[in-house]
Amino acid sequence: MHPRTQQNMSRTALFVFCCIFWLGQFINGVQSLKCKCDVCPEANYTCQTDGYCFTTTFFGKTGGIEHNYRCLHKKNIPDIVQSSGISTGFCYESVITNRSDFTKMASSCCNDRDFCNANLTLQLPNDTLYTPAPKYSSFSSLEILLLASIPVILLIVIGSVLCYCVMTKRKRGGTHHHLRHGEDSIEAPDHPILKGVSLQHMLEMTTSGSGSGLPLLVQRSIARQIQLVEIIGQGRFGEVWRGRWRGENVAVKIFSSREERSWFREAEIYQTVMLRHDNILGFIAADNKDNGTWTQLWLITDYHEYGSLFDFLGRNTMDTNGMIRMALSIATGLAHLHMDIMGTQGKPAIAHRDLKSKNILVKSNFTCAIGDLGLAVRHDATTDTVDIPLNNRVGTKRYMAPEVLDETMNVNHFDSFKRADVYALGLIFWEIARRCNVGGIYDEYQLPFYDAVPSDPTIEEMRRVVCVDKQRPNIPNRWQSCEALRVMLKLMKECWYHNATARLTALRIKKTLSNFRTSEELKM
Repeated sequence: MHPRTQQNMSRTALFVFCCIFWLGQFINGVQSLKCKCDVCPEANYTCQTDGYCFTTTFFGKTGGIEHNYRCLHKKNIPDIVQSSGISTGFCYESVITNRSDFTKMASSCCNDRDFCNANLTLQLPNDTLYTPAPKYSSFSSLEILLLASIPVILLIVIGSVLCYCVMTKRKRGGTHHHLRHGEDSIEAPDHPILKGVSLQHMLEMTTSGSGSGLPLLVQRSIARQIQLVEIIGQGRFGEVWRGRWRGENVAVKIFSSREERSWFREAEIYQTVMLRHDNILGFIAADNKDNGTWTQLWLITDYHEYGSLFDFLGRNTMDTNGMIRMALSIATGLAHLHMDIMGTQGKPAIAHRDLKSKNILVKSNFTCAIGDLGLAVRHDATTDTVDIPLNNRVGTKRYMAPEVLDETMNVNHFDSFKRADVYALGLIFWEIARRCNVGGIYDEYQLPFYDAVPSDPTIEEMRRVVCVDKQRPNIPNRWQSCEALRVMLKLMKECWYHNATARLTALRIKKTLSNFRTSEELKM
């Protein structure tokens, strides 16, 4: 039998046992009625019965009024009735005159509460007629038991169901327990570091320390206070929403359950020591949120209203300064990603493996930030290894380097992954350059190889175009008449080399663009 099935059966058996136990306790409590007893000094003048409490009032031998307080057990009722000569009226208020040891007696029974006979007051009338009074309880003990047990059983069932739900939720969760949190149904309390602090200030504080992101408890507190506003994108992983946290916009990437590995990997990479950079998408928090039906995997980052570079270029053009500024920011972000910073708080080199215009965000100052690190790999310099099982067929086929398409890339050499990133960077530069407006002339936005392959090309189609025919995106003639476009053209061609070792590094591309921008500023 499956362990989980066994565990569910055990939990069901335990629940049934608890219900029976509590019902038994309740029934036992109903059958054990406590009464005042004037002949029970050893039991603190208390007796217990399954029948009634009763009181008798009578004239004693001395002529004064006396009282008896006793328990009346069901099995003894016939005997008492017979010995007293009262017939069925014993539990009615009555007057008796046929006893030899006292002249008059009145009796009354009750079973509506413990010690109910302590407060029964009976009058001895002058006449000796039998005068029945109403019973204190018009229901039989079985009827009372059934009526009283209904709310108790309901309470037990409701309480047990609630306990079961809480236990089930606490058990949920995958292997990545350090990114998961217990008590998902409870909103996280506000963390002290969040009081009166903006997101920007809070994130800046982390760069002065390890630079590995906010503490997990702070991340959870932020995630539980976000309100989703509108959906702004969809992809293979899930959806992207614009959310609000204390009046500030944030981007919430919600992964589908089958993309748990990508969610975990991206959150892990974003929290790499010293990764935070102006040209890397700002990571805020990662959290798993249980909505009662399934677990949502949230990744919360900075929100950029211009959206992706793909969206921005489809709607806008730019001048040569804007083109260089945008290209430089992307190269700077990639150089930081590729850089291996040595030291106790150093940063490992990281390769993106899915660099494309849809995975780059445009900031409000028209610079860019690289995002979507779900397929990234890190280099361990001490062992010269990559930290996850490798798959050289990942990413977007249109942006794959020739060595990835024909499966000749050396996956044991980390620089191979950086060189594949640089090839994709050259294609992104081509997309940007087409939208550069020089003298009112610019090109329509297109994806690389738009005229050579279908909108969703296969690996074989891309291999034929890139590896066999060795085609590269077409270059408009107008680029030769503009110095800035000539610089961009030279860089992208040096990123496209079929021989991966001949390609420029991200750092060299960054320096070339920076030097050109400085020279242009000096001319002004």
